[in-house]
Amino acid sequence: MSHLFPTYARWEVEPDMAEGSFIVDKAGKKYLDFTSGIGVCNLGHRPEAVQTAITDQLNQFWHVSNLFEQGQQEKAAKMLADAAGLDAVFFSNSGAEANEGAIKLARKATGREKIITFNQSFHGRTFATMAATGQEKIKSGYGSMLQTFKYAEFNNIDSLKKLIDQDTAAVMLEIVQGEGGIYPANEDFLKEVQTLCKENGARLIIDEIQTGIGRSGQPFAFQHYELQPDIITAAKGLGSGLPIGAVVGKKELKDAFGPGSHGSTFGGNPLSIASALATMNCIFNESFLKEVQQKSDYLVKKLQETLQKNNHVLEIRHLGLMVGIELNGDLSGLLQELREEGLLVLTAGVNVLRLLPPLTVSKEEIDLAIHTISKILNKQTVAAI
Repeated sequence: MSHLFPTYARWEVEPDMAEGSFIVDKAGKKYLDFTSGIGVCNLGHRPEAVQTAITDQLNQFWHVSNLFEQGQQEKAAKMLADAAGLDAVFFSNSGAEANEGAIKLARKATGREKIITFNQSFHGRTFATMAATGQEKIKSGYGSMLQTFKYAEFNNIDSLKKLIDQDTAAVMLEIVQGEGGIYPANEDFLKEVQTLCKENGARLIIDEIQTGIGRSGQPFAFQHYELQPDIITAAKGLGSGLPIGAVVGKKELKDAFGPGSHGSTFGGNPLSIASALATMNCIFNESFLKEVQQKSDYLVKKLQETLQKNNHVLEIRHLGLMVGIELNGDLSGLLQELREEGLLVLTAGVNVLRLLPPLTVSKEEIDLAIHTISKILNKQTVAAI
C-alpha cells in the first residue's frame, strides 16, 4: 500500500539517473526525455554549471530566512528583472505561488478586486490560482470558487471588452495556453488586451511559468510581441529543477508590497537562488537563444514534413520549443506506446501531444523523437485513437 495520496496518475517508469536529454530507469532502460520535467529542466538534466553552483552553495549555507540580507538574491533579482525589462522581484517556491503573489499585488496596488482570465487557461492549484484557471476540471469537487474572477474567450477581444471596466484590477493571460492545449495568442489580440488594460487602469499580468526562461526563443514569450506588461510570473525553468518562482513587476508597484504585505519562509532560498543564477547565466545569452529558435524551426519543419500525410494529425502548433500536435482522438494509450519505444512526451488538453524538449536538445535527438512519434502514429493500432 502506498502512503502517498493518489493525486498523480503515475507512469510505470522509476528514474535511476538522468543526464542531458536522457533518463535511465531502475531496469536500465534509456528514455529520450521530451518532457523536461514538465518544462523545468530547460538545460537538460544535471547541467554541470548548475550542479556546481548548487554544490558550492551547499558548502556555505542553505537556509537562513528572509530576515537576512542576501546578496545572491539581489543579483538574481536584477538579472531576472533586466531580462524582463521590469524592476522588482518577489521570490516564491513555485509557479502557483508566483501567480498567487501576482494576484495579490494587482489587487493591492489598484484597490480593485475583479481579475479577468481566459477559458482554457491554467494558473495553478492554490485556491486563488485554481479560481483564476479557466478549466472546470481543475475546480471540480472544491465547491464555490472566488467570485471575483471572470473569464473571457482566448483570442477574442470582443469577449474581453464585455467584461473589462473601471472595477478591473488586472487581466491575466498566457502567451501560449500550455495545459489548455498549446494555443498561442494572436499578436493583434495581445496588443488590444494591453490597450484595454491601459484605458481601464487595469494591470496586465502575463503568466510566463511555462513559456519563460528561454522556452520560446526569447527570455520571455511576451517579448516576441513588444508588449509591456505590469507584472509577469516565472517558475519552472528558472531553477533547473530546484523549487523557485518569481513575481516580477514595475517599480511603481513596490509600495504595494511593503514589509509584512507578503512573504514566504522558503522563497528565494540560497540553493534555489544559486541554481537560478547559473541557469539564467546560460539561457539569457543571445547566441543560446538564437540556437533555441533555430532548433524550434528545425523541429517544427521536420514534424510537418514527416506527419503531413498522417490522417491522425489535425494541426501542429508551437512557439519556440513548446510544441503541440493535435490528433483526432483520445491519447490515453499513445503515451505508453511512445514510452515503450523510449520516448517521453506529455499531453495538453484532451487530444494534444505536447513536446517540451530541453533547450539544449541536439538535432540528432530531435530526429530520433520525430522518428519515434511517426512510427507509433503510423501503426495500424493507432486507428483506435
